[in-house]
Order: sequence, then structure tokens, then C-alpha cells
Amino acid sequence: MRETAAITLSVLLFVSGCAKPPPVFEEVPPAEELYANALKTMEGRRWMTFLPLVDYTGAIELFQSIIDNYPYSDYAVMAELKIADAYFEDEAYDEALSYYRDFADLHPAHEQVPYTILQSALCRERQMQAANRDQTATRDALHYLDRLLSKYPHSPEAEEGERLWRELRTRLAEHVTEIAEYYLDLEEYESAAERYRSLLNEYPGLGLDAQALYNLAVCYSAMRRTDEAERIFQSIVQNYRDSVYAEQAATMISRGSEIE
Repeated sequence: MRETAAITLSVLLFVSGCAKPPPVFEEVPPAEELYANALKTMEGRRWMTFLPLVDYTGAIELFQSIIDNYPYSDYAVMAELKIADAYFEDEAYDEALSYYRDFADLHPAHEQVPYTILQSALCRERQMQAANRDQTATRDALHYLDRLLSKYPHSPEAEEGERLWRELRTRLAEHVTEIAEYYLDLEEYESAAERYRSLLNEYPGLGLDAQALYNLAVCYSAMRRTDEAERIFQSIVQNYRDSVYAEQAATMISRGSEIE
């Protein structure tokens, strides 16, 4: 019996020594406190008194902790938006765009939806290439701006959206102009004329109409479509009197009369 008791005691001591201590759970701060700390992290700290250093990853983790621990609070909704802003400020535009779109999809009636649409456009605007390169990002940005201006025309973001919309439309028009001029320089007049017609039909009123009309008429003249060319030259003289192209068009008309 003494042997059995000793063995039992040894086993109990062994098991007791191997047992893991119970887990310690840290208390999660209130959502308001987490949000305030996250905002402070987003503000960053100053280096050499003027250059801000921001721990965007740390801020995102704090905002995410609000979503994880307080998913039904108003702070969770605001944290979703702030994560998008953090990615945007950190120039991680693909991630920012994903969060902005998710916010608009998850909270379609929220007052910040127009803001997320404008920011989505800005994400793509930041990813645009030079005017002579692929313009997919520019078209994507315009898609968001069209949505903003059609659905939220009276929102605070509409004014900035309209300004950006015109700027990006001009950029696309300049892209078409470069292609048209390329064909014009190669004396491929039919291809150039096609681009100038596209420019006039798709991007009117951006300040490029007189130039596009003049070059289209030049193409028609080279293609022996004299009557069409002259009608366009006459239209330029009548409707764009203050432009340099009106004087050039008048010269072309007089040359045609001299040839006749």
C-alpha cells in the first residue's frame, strides 16, 4: 500500500508539473479608446520638427481591432472607412479602392458614400499613365465620377468630382488627338480623319473642337473631298472667329478659290 501511494503521488506530481497554466486574456480597450488611438497613429509623429512619419500599418491594425471586437458599433463603420483612407495616404491604391468600394456596397445609405466614390476615382486617377499610354485607369476614374455626378449631384464632393471629370475627359481627348496627329504626320488621312471625327463626337466642348475640325478638313482636302473640307473651313470661320484656326481656315478657303 505504501508503494501504491508513493506511485500515485509521483504521478500526481508529474501531471501537476506538466500542466499548462490557464490562458490569460487581456482586456480589450473600449471602441472609443481604440478609435482615438488609431486616429493619433494616423496623425503620425514629426521628425526634425517638420517631416511626418506615419505608422499606417499600426493604424490599420488598430482600426481592424475595432471591427473585430465591436462589429456592431458605429466605430466599426467609421473604422472601415479609415482603413481605406490609411491605405490611400500610404499610396496603396489597390487596397484603398477595395475598401472604398466595400464601404459603399455594405452601407449604401451612409452619408459618406459620395466621399468613397470620389476617393475611388482618385485611386484610379493616381494610377494613370502618360497621355500616350494605355488609358484604362483614366476611363475607370471617369466611371466613378459619372456615378458620383449622376447619383449625388448635390453632395459636397460633386464640385470636386466635376472638376476632375472635366480634367480627365480632356486627358482622354488629348490621347485621341495624339493618335490622330500621328496618322496625319504619316499622311494616312483616312485613319486620321476617323480619330478626329471620334474626338468631335465623344469629347466636344473641351477647347479642342476648332483644332479637330481644322485638321479633319485638312484630311478631307488631301482625300479630294473638297466640298466637305470647304464646309468645315467655313464653319470654323463662322463659329471660332477668335481662334487661330479661323484665320488658317480662311486662308485655306481663299486658296481653294484661287485654284478654281
